[in-house]
Amino acid sequence: MRKIIQMMLILALVGCNTVPKRQDDSTFQLNEDKKLLVSQYYIGVDDQVQVNVWKNPDLSISVPVRPDGIISVPLIGEVVAGGRTPVEVADEITKKLSQYIRDPQVSVILVELKSHEFLSRVRVTGAVRNPISINYRQGMQVIDLVLQAGGLNEFASGNRSKLFRKIDGKFETLNIDLFDILNDGDMKTNHNIQPGDIISVPERVF
Repeated sequence: MRKIIQMMLILALVGCNTVPKRQDDSTFQLNEDKKLLVSQYYIGVDDQVQVNVWKNPDLSISVPVRPDGIISVPLIGEVVAGGRTPVEVADEITKKLSQYIRDPQVSVILVELKSHEFLSRVRVTGAVRNPISINYRQGMQVIDLVLQAGGLNEFASGNRSKLFRKIDGKFETLNIDLFDILNDGDMKTNHNIQPGDIISVPERVF
């Protein structure tokens, strides 16, 4: 999962209140092969956060976000990071550091996204042999998840299955004809899986 996140999304999300004009300072340079600028990612518990303060290496740190959503920054103390974007955290650190140093230039980088791994997991519940919750992988389809779950059990009503997907805070429901997929090779409802998807397989009504 970590490899996929690094390649697809997110090895680093950067918030800079002011980007230095100097191009020879590697602190503020992104390796474009591995890092993607994503300004709207919300930091979560256990994410590894790197704070860089230009020309002030003693104030630059790399720390995990505590369970209370806090990180501790030298000189200014505790800063709320959980539930905020890197840009928002960088702005607060900049404001607080301004009381001690002149014109601080701060970047906040997410170098490890542990909270995202949980949020992006995909799940199969209901009438399957082994209900599962596993890490999302690029290219997954419905059939891949169901086979990972051991297939349908003897009580499953496969063609009444549903895929639940959260979009803009609301769940969208897609129909899945699992019996047709597994037994007839009919792939019309073999949907591509997205991070966070849930497949629910109901039991037959006797």
